[in-house]
Amino acid sequence: MISIFDIFSIGIGPSSSHTVGPMKAAKEFVDGLAARGELDRVARLQAEVFGSLALTGLGHGTFDAVLLGLEGQHPRTVDPQHLQRRARELKTGDVELRLAGEHPVGFRFERDFLVHMQEFLPKHSNGMRFTAYGGADQVLASQVYYSIGGGFIVTDEAYGQPQPDALPVPYPFKTAADLLAHCRREGKSIAQIMTANEMALGRSEDEVRRDALEIAAVMQECVQNGCSHDGTLPGGLSVRRRAPGLFRKMISQQLAGRLDAMLWPMLYAMAVNEENASGGRVVTAPTNGAAGIVPSVLTYYRNFYPGANDSGVVNFLLTAGAIGLLYKMNASISGAEVGCQGEVGVACSMAAGAYAAVIGGTLEQVENAAEIGMEHHLGMTCDPVGGLVQIPCIERNGVAAEQAIKVAQLALLEDGQHKVSLDTVIATMFQTGKDMKHTYKETSLAGLAIAVHLPVNVPEC
Repeated sequence: MISIFDIFSIGIGPSSSHTVGPMKAAKEFVDGLAARGELDRVARLQAEVFGSLALTGLGHGTFDAVLLGLEGQHPRTVDPQHLQRRARELKTGDVELRLAGEHPVGFRFERDFLVHMQEFLPKHSNGMRFTAYGGADQVLASQVYYSIGGGFIVTDEAYGQPQPDALPVPYPFKTAADLLAHCRREGKSIAQIMTANEMALGRSEDEVRRDALEIAAVMQECVQNGCSHDGTLPGGLSVRRRAPGLFRKMISQQLAGRLDAMLWPMLYAMAVNEENASGGRVVTAPTNGAAGIVPSVLTYYRNFYPGANDSGVVNFLLTAGAIGLLYKMNASISGAEVGCQGEVGVACSMAAGAYAAVIGGTLEQVENAAEIGMEHHLGMTCDPVGGLVQIPCIERNGVAAEQAIKVAQLALLEDGQHKVSLDTVIATMFQTGKDMKHTYKETSLAGLAIAVHLPVNVPEC
């Protein structure tokens, strides 16, 4: 069973699949060299990226993330400013690469970092390969990894293989029907079922609450930072940060007596995604490209729902995490695999179901809200302009956050009866993603990415 704390992981922007995953893969590779006693034998290391990682990797921070991962950095703890500074040194000079932070090898970016824009590895669009060489270019180790969305990585050998549960949980589930059956039989909420499972995975009840509140605190800080950091986003599109100006205008309107609150969730989500686009500290929820939706709806709950409290915050995240797990286990949360429906659509579904739960929804109403949240994102393409997580990603998060709140409220006005189950819409999303042309799956080769006549932000190779 996957933990919700794998769905909600603290990391950096701008992309969970293109930044967080590649950094983790690079670190895992050099950690493996060290564990096998091979690190000191490495004379040169070569990194290669394929498919979507190559096509949009520069704008998504992939190249920088791989380099810092090889030096032993992890997305949760790396200093974003150090990442940018050190990556610049490695890309522009003939310098030493410090593998795992300790073993220096000669490094030239144009020789040792290969970008294969025309080649896709067979199992996933987000492929990468690391090769360690000893003396006389003897291959010491080579490994292919895939970044499969949400910061999750898998080796070539393990791809598609069932992963045995490391620890048994009291309420195992594969589908929404399984999860809801546990709830009904035990008379428990989704949050209570998830708490019991998280405890079996190694956390005490107090630790589940503590860690959920830590995730919520990082989300809240990201909203606040996004509302206060003026300027222009990096990457060459000269996209200005809009959230701070909108925040000031909305505060002025509020002070003047206008109490219209519906633009707040859009603002909160845009603030988070502008932080993400700048490479700041964010929570993957379930991806970075969709990182604004769950924090936005959670912030809206805290600020506008009467009686909101920390217990509600914890229940919100546990419920949202459970819904995210269903998509992760049965479909995909990778834009490079199923388009943006697997990122923004999944996040909207998670947030809608979670908000319905904390404002008093029944199990049927929670499922209905989660289903509606995805149903109207089916077929959404991932076509970032310039290969950057900016246009249309930032506004798209804002619209989805507002939609999540509305569909949750709609679900609670009705009795929870619905024709399409959450399991059905998850399966439909996955099949739709399979049917989608690959150019609409995070390659910046179609859709808005070419309609506005801006170049993909990738190097010549």
